[in-house]
Amino acid sequence: MEVSFKIATIDDVEAIITLCNECFNENTDMEYAKKVFLETEHDKNQIYLIGVANGEVIAHSKITIIPTIYEDMNTYSILNHVCVKPEYRRHNIASKMLIECERLSKEKGCVAMELWSKNFRQPAHACYKKYGFVVNDAAFFSKTIS
Repeated sequence: MEVSFKIATIDDVEAIITLCNECFNENTDMEYAKKVFLETEHDKNQIYLIGVANGEVIAHSKITIIPTIYEDMNTYSILNHVCVKPEYRRHNIASKMLIECERLSKEKGCVAMELWSKNFRQPAHACYKKYGFVVNDAAFFSKTIS
């Protein structure tokens, strides 16, 4: 299957949100997504990567570049909302997208990539492990700020 990867533009936001709402059972409002995208579109450390096949957005990953002052951490990237449209899975599209994420991360000077994934996404975890990601001895903590 032929898929090309590119950095998303505002014209791609609707397709990204539709895909992520489908893959993650989210309900992100389109106007909210467009507003945030426009606020961050010139931030070189915020990258929305999409995979396109037959003119349709079928894959997505958000890459956030984190430069630090800590020598051991250096600069690294965090990937989230990594997804492939269900009917396009099992064609190595996620692996190809991870290769592109790694290329972009290296281009930005990253020494490592981190990945956030919810526990229920076991098939995705198998893909990440196959690509070379390892589960760290850590827990992901969240706190809602009101």
